[in-house]
Amino acid sequence: LHEFSTIPGVLEDVPQIILNIKQLILKSESRTPKILRLKASKKGEITAKNIATDDTVEIINPDLHIATLTKDTSFNMELEIGMGRGFVPSERNKKEGQAIGVISVDSIFAPVRRVSYHVENTRVGQITDYDKLILEIWTNGSMEPKDAILYASHILNKHLDVFLKFGQIVVEDEEQEEETKENKELLDKLKLPVSELELSVRSGNCLREARIKTIGELVTKTEQEMLQYRNFGKKSLQEITEIITEMGLSLGMEIPKEKASK
Repeated sequence: LHEFSTIPGVLEDVPQIILNIKQLILKSESRTPKILRLKASKKGEITAKNIATDDTVEIINPDLHIATLTKDTSFNMELEIGMGRGFVPSERNKKEGQAIGVISVDSIFAPVRRVSYHVENTRVGQITDYDKLILEIWTNGSMEPKDAILYASHILNKHLDVFLKFGQIVVEDEEQEEETKENKELLDKLKLPVSELELSVRSGNCLREARIKTIGELVTKTEQEMLQYRNFGKKSLQEITEIITEMGLSLGMEIPKEKASK
């Protein structure tokens, strides 16, 4: 099978099926790639609701048309999904040594479909020359508009932070100069704000409510301590554990307070 094939018993050719698949909208709570499976055998329409998922993946548009079987026949498909940002062309999704029959497609991770804004005059007390910004945001359903503006604000804040540091003088003390490269890298990680982890909105809100601001403060917590925080469940715990493990960190680490909070 290749991207220009036709499939016996299927009305659409492979290019048309790929175009349909690219319109699939998913919401996943997993930070790692997952494999979804679609199986059909009866004559008729195949839609996105035929895709088998677990409790970490939600199909936003289950009525999306995928293909049509013109007779009773076996139709099996595997889809690898993952998290990302923006637009990723199919060439970048190709893996080295990719098996024959695996077809890479473009990935569109942007949930925002349209944004408009306008400014209105507003009054505060007796002062009438204030401006009010009105934002209108449309998404594809995989993210709420209010969460989209919150996430965009975090990204903008990270970009503007470099300008806020122009007037600061960085002073390296003797102790830092003597530290090994490995220790310095660890310190740099611990000083990072938890926003650098790019967590899901739910997990990020939980950490803000718990007043956990840095990665250093986070990794000193045990799993049991994290699960005691309000609205912090096993899915959030799994997400955070996967991310900090990729960074060479873990929950329950013993770190001197000055290192965790610097």
